[in-house]
Amino acid sequence: MNYIPVIGLEIHAELKTKSKMFCSCLNDPDETRPNINVCPVCLGHPGTLPTANEEAVKSILRFGAAIGGVIARKSHFDRKSYFYPDLPKGYQISQYNEPLVSSGMVAGVAVRRVHLEEDTGTLGHDERITSSGASERVSLVNFNRAGVPLMEIVTEPSIRTAAQALEFAKELRVILRYLRVSDADMEKGQMRVEVNISVRREDTEEMGTKVEIKNINSFKAAADAVLYEIKRQTEIIGKGEKVIQETRGWNEARRATVSQRTKESAHDYRYFPEPDLIPLVFSAEYIDEIKSTLPELPKEKRARFIKEFKLSESQAKELADEISLADFFEQAASELANKTTAPDFQLLFNYLSTDFKGILKSEKKEINELKVPPEHFAHLILLLQQKISSRMAKDLLLKMHDSGEDPETILNQEGLEFMDDDDALLRVVHKVLEENGSAVSDYKKGQSNALQFLVGRAMAETKGQGSPQKLRALFEKHIGN
Repeated sequence: MNYIPVIGLEIHAELKTKSKMFCSCLNDPDETRPNINVCPVCLGHPGTLPTANEEAVKSILRFGAAIGGVIARKSHFDRKSYFYPDLPKGYQISQYNEPLVSSGMVAGVAVRRVHLEEDTGTLGHDERITSSGASERVSLVNFNRAGVPLMEIVTEPSIRTAAQALEFAKELRVILRYLRVSDADMEKGQMRVEVNISVRREDTEEMGTKVEIKNINSFKAAADAVLYEIKRQTEIIGKGEKVIQETRGWNEARRATVSQRTKESAHDYRYFPEPDLIPLVFSAEYIDEIKSTLPELPKEKRARFIKEFKLSESQAKELADEISLADFFEQAASELANKTTAPDFQLLFNYLSTDFKGILKSEKKEINELKVPPEHFAHLILLLQQKISSRMAKDLLLKMHDSGEDPETILNQEGLEFMDDDDALLRVVHKVLEENGSAVSDYKKGQSNALQFLVGRAMAETKGQGSPQKLRALFEKHIGN
């Protein structure tokens, strides 16, 4: 019997606002001191009143517009009651039956709803020595994160594979970053993925029992958890047993999901309208104004890069998925187009995606931390197009990173000369042709890689100072003459 996975995702993303959701405390994910960014409101002291963060509301509406969702003209907050050590009020201000956004589409996956709520605190576990000298385990609560604005995106249960779930989550992160509403750094807990998954028999429409998987802190873990849970549930049903509705966690060390607790239903949370916050009502003009602030989105940028720079789909995706890389490429491409009537954007992409990214990785730096601005990088590509070898370009890039100088300035400072004289290059070409007759024959037979071999031999003769472009042209002209 074949089984069909039915997968829905719930993704939480911390919003990039200056203050928390319902108070004026700093929203600072980099704060390392515990319980610094707290006040009576986010600590849930009796008699305190929340005030909604307008910027957080705008962030949700902008995201809704970006995914083609329906923005509610009227929305309100609800109380979601549950008790947990890092939830100071004993309830969470969230949204239930009137979310800010409904429907929408991301990477071909339908979004059911997008709502706004407040985050919980965090728990830390330690060991301490008691007065009697015994050792005991303790749990410590840090409320710095309590009350931080949190976006929750809930998909329809229309995902069928781990790959599809992974594609959705990655595209979602890119959109959040383009909108600048969240950094969505999973390692820092700014984006958390929860998977709702069941399997059903192929010969029936009856849905299986849903299991929720939490504690997923990377895209790879999300895909692995989905694959594991599909296998686990399929095996249980195959034995004639029943899957238990529960919340499970992903254990990276065991590479397995593990049971945590029985899954709550909506009625367990005892939702009711938040009495201390008025409903949110938006005019059509306000919604139109929100939509007018949208930037160029990833899907649009990829399409434009393919059309404008003649990149492949995979190349355009590689650039567009990293905003800083896409911006750098576009600035360098503009500079290159200003310097020559025949800019080689493919060459620009190749060096950016290999040598340039290699420096970023080895130095563990961001693009804005390197000493190579887009205009210098464009100049390097121009030199590579016109007169320097690939080997020299690679060496120059490293020196540009070290000094921050323009490539031609470095060449002049080091007294490097180029063999631009056609007569001198022609003598090298004739010498290589005489010494490599078999390669010449291969080229005449249609083996194009033989020409690259001959150019390489000529570059060795000139000690890397000949122009590979000129040498190629000379070989093409003089072979057989």
